[in-house]
Amino acid sequence: MDKVQFFNDSLKESSETKLKIMAECREPVLGAIDALVAAYKAGHKLLLCGNGGSAADCQHIATEFMIRLNHKIERPALAAIALTTDSSNLTAGGNDIGYENVFARNVEGLGAKGDILIAISTSGNSPNVVKAVAKAKEKGMITVGFLGGSGGKLKDKVDIPIVIPSSNTQRIQEGHITVAHIICELTELELYG
Repeated sequence: MDKVQFFNDSLKESSETKLKIMAECREPVLGAIDALVAAYKAGHKLLLCGNGGSAADCQHIATEFMIRLNHKIERPALAAIALTTDSSNLTAGGNDIGYENVFARNVEGLGAKGDILIAISTSGNSPNVVKAVAKAKEKGMITVGFLGGSGGKLKDKVDIPIVIPSSNTQRIQEGHITVAHIICELTELELYG
């Protein structure tokens, strides 16, 4: 294996994916920003769910909303909850109601009409994320999917599908964080800039 070539190819693929995001994802990203701005103005909150690396992304994104992303903007906290962080909740849910139901259960308990759910799944097919979206729709929440590849089952189930144009999980995850930073910062600017 040529490490230098691998290094160069990885960065090139990442850059090309970002350019595809710019060309293909602008409208849903701007739609997510508009939805979040409206929700926050109306006193609603953001919930996030996903598995593995996407679970870590949920924590990252929730923190950016709660604390702040743009350090030039002084603002109050924007309510955001990662449904991926409570180990007692997740393990009890996995044991008692099945892991496929843990996020839906939390959406049922914490979500309210007008809130936003960001559902993160690189494949768009994670069963527990699909069920969370279904529960959010029942509650009258707005659903945003951070997806990849074809968008999977979630593409047609969420209100706003943001499908990163790649089949490589690493590039999809990088795209999710890039898009999340744009969404968070533009939401901050719209509300408090």
